[in-house]
Amino acid sequence: MEVITGSCRLGLWFVHAAWGGNRVYRVRFAREGLPGGDVPVPLRRYCAGMREDLTTLESPATEADTVTAAVYRAVRRVPYGETATYGEIAALVGTAPRVVGMAMAHNPTPLVIPCHRIVARDGIGGFSPELAIKEHLLAMERENARKNRRV
Repeated sequence: MEVITGSCRLGLWFVHAAWGGNRVYRVRFAREGLPGGDVPVPLRRYCAGMREDLTTLESPATEADTVTAAVYRAVRRVPYGETATYGEIAALVGTAPRVVGMAMAHNPTPLVIPCHRIVARDGIGGFSPELAIKEHLLAMERENARKNRRV
């Protein structure tokens, strides 16, 4: 299968993606867009601020029989507009919160594996390349979830 690369806007940033079909291989955040292709429709809609279910997209990172892949699978189950702590994910997987943090830091497909929904027990936690992206994503999801509850 051909791997396509492209980008779309997310607030002040761009989301760069490499994908084929519904399989996303890489997601990165940058200040400038990529020339050429777009990103998969669900990802584009999500980045445009729409409530979108990204579980329709696959990430190869969830497929191995490793602790890291188990962490990624658990993180994918955190609902849109909600958060879980590193400790809660660690308890689900049977590992330590620090292991969850390391997995989040090396997540090859953020948004598809929504690492922004994983927060510290006493604060927001970290996010690469900028914490402001995590804050933006959490605020966008909270607002969309709030709107959905009102309807």
